[in-house]
Amino acid sequence: MAITSALEIEAKFAVDSSAELPDLTTLPEIGSVAREEHHELSAIYFDTPDLRLTRAKMTLRRRTGGNDSGWHIKTPTAAGRQELHAPLDDAADGNYIVPAELLAEIRSLVRNLPLKPIAQVDNKRAEITYADPEGNPVVEFCDDHVTAKSFLPAGKETRWREWEVELTGVAAEAAAQAAEAPAADAPAPANLLQLCSEALIAAGAFPSKSPSKLATALGDSVDNVPLPPSMRESTVEPGSAAAAVIAALQTNRDKIIEYDPKVRANEWDSVHQMRVATRELRSHMETFHGIVEGPQIAHIESELKSLAGLLGVARDAEVVEERWQSLLASEDSDVLDEATRDHIAHDMGREYRRAHRHVIGALNSDRYLGLLEELDQLLLDPPVVADTPAEDTTTEDTAAATPVPEDAQLEAEPAAHEQPAHDMETVMANHLGEAYAKLVKRHKKAVKNWSNDELPLHERENYFHDMRKAAKKLRYAAEAAGSATNLKTKALYKACKDMQSVLGDFQDSVTSRDKLLELAEAARRRGEDTFGYGLLYQRERMIGLEALADYHEAFKAIKSSFKPLRKKMDA
Repeated sequence: MAITSALEIEAKFAVDSSAELPDLTTLPEIGSVAREEHHELSAIYFDTPDLRLTRAKMTLRRRTGGNDSGWHIKTPTAAGRQELHAPLDDAADGNYIVPAELLAEIRSLVRNLPLKPIAQVDNKRAEITYADPEGNPVVEFCDDHVTAKSFLPAGKETRWREWEVELTGVAAEAAAQAAEAPAADAPAPANLLQLCSEALIAAGAFPSKSPSKLATALGDSVDNVPLPPSMRESTVEPGSAAAAVIAALQTNRDKIIEYDPKVRANEWDSVHQMRVATRELRSHMETFHGIVEGPQIAHIESELKSLAGLLGVARDAEVVEERWQSLLASEDSDVLDEATRDHIAHDMGREYRRAHRHVIGALNSDRYLGLLEELDQLLLDPPVVADTPAEDTTTEDTAAATPVPEDAQLEAEPAAHEQPAHDMETVMANHLGEAYAKLVKRHKKAVKNWSNDELPLHERENYFHDMRKAAKKLRYAAEAAGSATNLKTKALYKACKDMQSVLGDFQDSVTSRDKLLELAEAARRRGEDTFGYGLLYQRERMIGLEALADYHEAFKAIKSSFKPLRKKMDA
């Protein structure tokens, strides 16, 4: 079933039942009435028992009548409201089935909960489409006489009248562009909504206090429905270290839910962003050992690792495909035969699509939806570690809580959950010190072995891959420390991010070379020419070496940005 998407840029107004319709053709930007229609609309709105969609300012409805009968999902955006539309189903006896394509857009919110009717809105609509002086439709004005009924406990029937004015055609396009890239002198169509709104207010209307017809229909009956776990007040003490932990973890959890529908729709870079959010959440949970910990934490971390692994397979394929397309576009030596070009152009794309299907399968699984439920429960009622009294702290404990000096022996790396932690500053100091010590250790190993010809190339390259992971770990620790304490970690965060960029480019070239070898071996088995794969392999090798040219400067930046933090942490 195909779904369509449209951006709604509109304004709503409450109006008295006796008010006369305004004439928008008096505006210089309006040339004429292009069309006038009358509709009988009836919409049934659906939500979970705890109103997860409504509380997220999203609506799911099945509407009959008018020019866009069908299923609709509306979600808020910076420019207005994005509406997705799917055709009507053949419902019988009130048994409605939400189209799978639309359900994918809200799965991360509704999960496996049933979607039941929560309200019905019937509407007698007079719709007038206005055109600009050139004859282009630019505005739709709707005069709605509404009768609505809430199906929630103690819900009531209500009636009201409202006006809506919505940009359409070239005006909507101009307004959307202005919202994405605001300019000092916005084109005239982008200001049309404001001009029409002023005309409606002059005709006796006033801006609606309700964001939607559904909100008006539900009224106070919303208060008779329990809040979803994600919106309930956490059991942690406000202002405590645990409260800061929950705030940080919630930000990561929200990113996963935000990118879930984008990954399902295969939007550009969505797999990468969801993978980053997943890995950040897992890293932050590890960083906050000492504040929250236990079997529940360990299980969630394990599930996040598994999810990040699936996303990683798709992401690697996506990156390699982009690199190969770039290699093909820049290859002007005419030595690549047609078969080689065809495989380079298409094989990795097929691998990405296969990996993406596996990701979608995972996102639809009870395991993943259960993980989201576990995260909600964690944020609501986290397993907070009880503080150890200060007098119980031993000399050995105090030593363990001190960040490891850079030049010290770094073989022993005690886990944070093995260290006593009395407050957020102690926990963050522990993790920053340990993460930095691990990074220094891996840096020394990578640099020491890079020129060791007795080691295979892949092993030497893997040491830099380990260094990249250490930089990522330190970056996440710096982010967590900066958000939860008074430590100034922005410089360290940026330095680690720059190191990730350097080593990310290097690792991408390594991954691309590995895939080229796989293609070359397959081509050899088919009896095809493999020279072209070797040519591209060597080009990727040189690209990787160029990326490493900035490595030492990147490490110096990390070292210098950690030095002032060490003094504060020691204090």
